[in-house]
Amino acid sequence: MSSTNFKDYYAILGVSKTASPEEIKKKFRKLALKYHPDRNPGNKEAEARFKEISEAYEVLSDTDKRAKYDQFGQYWQQAGSGQTQWSNGGVNVDINGFDFSQYGNFEEFINELLGRFSTTGESSSRSYSYGNSTRTSSSYGNTSNFNDFGSFGNQTAAYNRETTIRLSFADAFHGTTKRISLGNESVEFRIPPGAKQGSRIRVRGKGKSIPYSQQRGDLYLNVELQPHSFFKFEEDNLVCEIPITPDEAVLGASINIPTPDGMVTMKVPPGIRSGQTLRLRGKGWSSPQGTRSDQLVKIIITTPKRISAIEKEYYEKIRTNRSYDPRSNLSRVTL
Repeated sequence: MSSTNFKDYYAILGVSKTASPEEIKKKFRKLALKYHPDRNPGNKEAEARFKEISEAYEVLSDTDKRAKYDQFGQYWQQAGSGQTQWSNGGVNVDINGFDFSQYGNFEEFINELLGRFSTTGESSSRSYSYGNSTRTSSSYGNTSNFNDFGSFGNQTAAYNRETTIRLSFADAFHGTTKRISLGNESVEFRIPPGAKQGSRIRVRGKGKSIPYSQQRGDLYLNVELQPHSFFKFEEDNLVCEIPITPDEAVLGASINIPTPDGMVTMKVPPGIRSGQTLRLRGKGWSSPQGTRSDQLVKIIITTPKRISAIEKEYYEKIRTNRSYDPRSNLSRVTL
């Protein structure tokens, strides 16, 4: 950098000249996340600002460079000789016990400092990505340590852990607190209402430790819902089958139906056919937003295997006096 192009690195980062390394690092991380090109695609001003704060941090985070900068100001680069350069095959840089020689350039160090890590194996060229999932989701709701299935700065899979958690319908519907053991660590987390089969729950900071930082990856919980004897899912709605008798189908009836909230009364219209579906609005599955889907009730007309003498007598009377013939149109069926 030419002495005629002097930049006030402290002003660029917005810190005082007495700022500690921790304060400088914290402020750099905040600005780098704000102006990173991945968060501002096509924004040339943000890109230029990101390069500027990266340049400032490169100097102020280096004890030797900062000392020269503080002492010589705009002429700090001309002061002394043998300045350390970023190099894979050149000088091994060791600042305060940290070896920078593992990085090909300062940009790679920035990316790792921001929590973005290579997923391409052993290649000397690193690639990075910011993941977005599914608050369970979802984007699936969250609590203090139950997150929203995707936000800026997710760790890559190399530093995440995942496991499967089995939930009953009751726990998934109402929400619950669970504790699991992962190696030598016990992890407790809150599952809010509305988890379903296939929901992927993210618990921040319970993954593997990330090298050269105090952060950790995330823990992902894949929900496996235990089967229920009565309720099933059809997309977001709950589905159940309810048997009714022939007389209820003909005459109509008011019957009691189990729902997640308990029994409710539902009217069956006269003349309903077996296999028809009735809808109980707002009685289905809960969601993290506090809404409810519907419960679909499939009607199944069942006939008794055993009947009393009086029942048989009345059925015979119905047959003798029946005016409806469900097969009347079959005589017209031809190939």
